[in-house]
Amino acid sequence: MKTWRRISLAATAAAVLTLTTACGQDQGDQGLGGAPAGAAKPAGAPAEGGYGSDAYGSGSGAAAKPAGQLAVWDGKKLGKVLTDAEGFTLYRFDKDSASPPTATCEGECAKAWPVVSPDGAKPPAGVDASKLGEVTRADGSKQLTVGGWPMYRYAKDTKPGDANGQGVGGTWFAAAPDGKKAAPADGGEGGGDDSGQESGADLAGLSVRKDPQLGEIVVDSRGMTVYRFKKDSAWPMKTACTGACLEKWPVVAPVAKNDVKGITTKGFVTFARPDGIKQQTIDCWPIYTFAGDAEPGDTNGQGVGGTWYAVSPQGKLVGAPK
Repeated sequence: MKTWRRISLAATAAAVLTLTTACGQDQGDQGLGGAPAGAAKPAGAPAEGGYGSDAYGSGSGAAAKPAGQLAVWDGKKLGKVLTDAEGFTLYRFDKDSASPPTATCEGECAKAWPVVSPDGAKPPAGVDASKLGEVTRADGSKQLTVGGWPMYRYAKDTKPGDANGQGVGGTWFAAAPDGKKAAPADGGEGGGDDSGQESGADLAGLSVRKDPQLGEIVVDSRGMTVYRFKKDSAWPMKTACTGACLEKWPVVAPVAKNDVKGITTKGFVTFARPDGIKQQTIDCWPIYTFAGDAEPGDTNGQGVGGTWYAVSPQGKLVGAPK
């Protein structure tokens, strides 16, 4: 009996050691689940009344907003942005499709992102009317498309000119007049960035940017700063950012190892969150972006609450008090 117990304990210890080593060394993508601090929501999900597991299920969301006479406003950070007749920013969703036009935001999702109907749609000055179209949604209703992309508003835009939906979840973006993603004429590089970083279109899934104040920090494929949360844990792998927290701090989706540049691949594993969402880690630490960063180069999340900090290429906290 004692011999059996010794063998059993040894096997258990070996299993624990194997998992610890996998998270501490270069082991590739691992589906390592962590004990959550609460129920996690998809990146970009509204804290209250937001979409959950039935985000793409049946059922209608908020009443569709008529498009009317479309217009364009020119923002310093976003460039030319398409608006509806009331001046509200129009958005497109990366999980939709333009060819063929397909709308996937339904049910609770459509409450956070109200559908824009094609009623009365007229193109803004200088835009070919052929860019406008419509798609039939799952419930049989019609939705405006621009350049093939279904158009939405964002429920948290409360007045004309708001663009609070920009970059939410890494999948929602303000629409340009031709249906593409809105972007400054200079490509979002600000015209004066001497960091030597590639343009947003050429960035790897994760790469390094030299910030004037913080030094070398990790950025995602859009050039947005990547952060770590001090209340998280690398081993056992846990997340303390759940629920409403994810609205402000969207998770970084998994990135292939061959799509990183200048980043350590030690502990470069995928964290399988309890709700099934996959999150990238660096050195086993879950990583995020910040909804308060509006454009590449922003570091508005640095030091927030004394718990959020940019990430070094080695996965360390940048600028955190010792």
